[in-house]
Amino acid sequence: MLTYTIPDDLKMPIYEYIYQCIKKDIIKGKLKAHDKLPSKRALAANLNVSVITVENAYGQLIIEGYLSAIEKKGYFVNSLQIPFSIESELSLERSEEDRTIGLDLQRNAVSASSFPIDTWSRISRKILLEKREEIFISADKKGYLPLRKAIAQHLREFSSIDAIPDQIIIGAGSEYLYNLLALLLGKERIYALEDPGHQGIERVYALNDVKHVHIKLDKEGISMKDLLESKATVAHISCAHHFPTGITTSAARRYELLKWAMANDGYIIEDDYDNEFRLKGKPIAPLYSIDNSQRVIYMNTFSKTISPTFRISYLVLPKKLKELYRQKMGFLSCPVSTFDQMILAEFIESKYFERHLNRMRNHYKGLRDALVNELKKQEYYSHIRIRESDSGLHFLLEYDYAVSDQEIAKQALKLGMKIAPLSYYYHGECVTHTLVINYSGLDIDKVKEVAKKLEMIFKEKAS
Repeated sequence: MLTYTIPDDLKMPIYEYIYQCIKKDIIKGKLKAHDKLPSKRALAANLNVSVITVENAYGQLIIEGYLSAIEKKGYFVNSLQIPFSIESELSLERSEEDRTIGLDLQRNAVSASSFPIDTWSRISRKILLEKREEIFISADKKGYLPLRKAIAQHLREFSSIDAIPDQIIIGAGSEYLYNLLALLLGKERIYALEDPGHQGIERVYALNDVKHVHIKLDKEGISMKDLLESKATVAHISCAHHFPTGITTSAARRYELLKWAMANDGYIIEDDYDNEFRLKGKPIAPLYSIDNSQRVIYMNTFSKTISPTFRISYLVLPKKLKELYRQKMGFLSCPVSTFDQMILAEFIESKYFERHLNRMRNHYKGLRDALVNELKKQEYYSHIRIRESDSGLHFLLEYDYAVSDQEIAKQALKLGMKIAPLSYYYHGECVTHTLVINYSGLDIDKVKEVAKKLEMIFKEKAS
């Protein structure tokens, strides 16, 4: 019999709470495919609620496809292919339990102490005093022009990208730009996504009914053989530092990709999401910087460099797409507030952004070194291998224990530590022995705790 404790201070309808409890049990596997649920009357009596309350909960679960009702037999759990997901599992927990996650090595985060709050406040006050009138004037539909000029200058100096402000589009986060590009390039095309890769891209394309395929990676980047066989005409890639594997696309593969785009009337969407944080050597030049065929669309965001909550991103269109954008999308207004864009423009123009990047590189290098050094002190270090630690804000931790990375991640959750298994980022089932360690939001005084908790997990799984 299902038993749930209904809180006295419940802030939602009782039927909705029962529905959420049953749904959580199905997703977590406590209720399995074809399991029979109690009758409406039996569950109502057990929970001390009305029959209509249970009927409403069951009805919602039937509508969403979690249950089936068979006449004269009862209610049964449907067969669902639910992949393991740390995010979905955590989202079902109550807020009190969420607070037990003291170490988050999965979420992209920036320490509040790292944000240049004094500088940001000073610029904000300056704009309020000196540009009060301008704040209330709608910015250009592509984005605030001084910000686009500042980004163009930054790209010339930092990434060898020669673009004019008219090629730059400001957006409210990467997901907004994915939507924009699907509409601009056309839903009739086939879009190629890296496998493994960032799942947010796939979700946006699926939501827009955009046909997409998953292309495996080899040591040089996205597989050209598989890309050619896929019939795709748009490839969404991250050349400088692939997430989550950390692979850098080779020079030879980059020119193969440009040749493919020209031959297939195709386009390459280059997501340069964290190239600013290469911790060893110079940043990798973007594919856009060597594209003479105007087939590469460059995109980046300030979520890594400033804060994940700072929802400003941008893309750089090749000149040949400017007119198409004007015709199809020119009526769309910029979704980012003019005031926020004005602050960021001043932040970049006055070279505060450049100094902030230099400070953050040093901060992350020190944080990474401290974590890696602490891992080296542990007994299990001979059983692990650290890969791709010199760029970006994460690295891969391979281990040789005979247990899947999903099991390691589940055990970590029980200890209040959230880690993403590499297998989570593959399309379809994949068994790996690798963890993705995102250290961007980790406090340096927590690195010992991370290493010790991994020791507890590995000891248990090795025994």
